[in-house]
Amino acid sequence: MLRRLYDWTLSLASGPRAPAALGTVSFVESSFFPIPPDILLIPMVIARKEKAWFLALLCTVTSVLGGLAGYMIGSFLFQQVAEPILGFYGYLDKFESFSEIFNAWGWWFVFIAGLTPFPYKVITIASGAAGLSLPIFLVASIVSRGIRFFVVAALLYFFGPPIRDFIEKRLGLMFTLFVVLLVGGFVLIKLL
Repeated sequence: MLRRLYDWTLSLASGPRAPAALGTVSFVESSFFPIPPDILLIPMVIARKEKAWFLALLCTVTSVLGGLAGYMIGSFLFQQVAEPILGFYGYLDKFESFSEIFNAWGWWFVFIAGLTPFPYKVITIASGAAGLSLPIFLVASIVSRGIRFFVVAALLYFFGPPIRDFIEKRLGLMFTLFVVLLVGGFVLIKLL
């Protein structure tokens, strides 16, 4: 089922309404959809290089708006909507212990989830459910999602199709490594 959903999502990249599809997928991925918008962004930037920055901006804006929808789900519909979504992704039983430390480190959770392959939708819902400050949530989302989508667009803009395999297979790992080094650097500075 997931493969068919992936293939269907990918097919949206070549249609006349591809930007609308990209915005929609980016929006819904931030709150419940399992397929990331990169699946559409990559072939769209390769096909229309001159639109790379617009497409990255579109992804960023709609992803943050979708994240805000996830935040609202967590805030107002936790039992009715969020619990089943968190259960589907296997995070419901871990949520209670997670929410205790969430408020202290919320900015980092949102930033890391927005940048790495960790399911961003889980953090958007958790942010609302845990009552993370909305301005903190929005700033962390804008920064992390902007970095993610603009880096993908920039790599494709400057290196074209040859960089596609790297992005699809290794960019998530590179973002994760970057976050580990960033957080590790802050921890090291604090210890010194």
